[in-house]
Amino acid sequence: MNSKIQEYKDTLERTLNDKSKPWVKYFELAEQKSGVNRVYLFVGLVAFTGLYLVFGFGAELICNSIGFLYPAYMSMKALESPQKDDDTKWLTYWVVFSCFNLLEYFADFIVGWFPLYWLIKCIFIIWCFLPTEFNGSLIIYHRVIRPYYLKHHDRIDNIASSAADEVDVRRLVQVANRKIDNSMKKLSER
Repeated sequence: MNSKIQEYKDTLERTLNDKSKPWVKYFELAEQKSGVNRVYLFVGLVAFTGLYLVFGFGAELICNSIGFLYPAYMSMKALESPQKDDDTKWLTYWVVFSCFNLLEYFADFIVGWFPLYWLIKCIFIIWCFLPTEFNGSLIIYHRVIRPYYLKHHDRIDNIASSAADEVDVRRLVQVANRKIDNSMKKLSER
């Protein structure tokens, strides 16, 4: 057990000292100012955030910011890189994130009754974007969303296509009505 904890601590220490990561300079500065090891600063930050998500005001904003800011940054970084794999990874995350937010909208009444909701959602979101091969977004996409999509994509495409056609028809009718109104005004002015 102790060796596993040491292994996690070593991995965390390597990550917090990896110069390619955007947060390293902030932990370096905090470590210099406080004299506290950056691993302990990180653990303290995680503990504080966890408690705040349970008891704090604005927990929804904090949780959704965690689920948006880092993934948005990494998505932009992936778009600028020549590899395609990272693009696919982050597109998968955004599909899962969107589906979850859509479901959450309809289950909003649960949030008020469940005090640990924002903490659990935050843990879920972090699991979905963890930089591992088996993060949550890949698992959920391949086990839930993709099979549903493959089963129903023809029907969804037909509905989307007919909706797009209907929108275009409505716009054409609006333009035609405006033209008729303008023509009628010009005729009545003569």
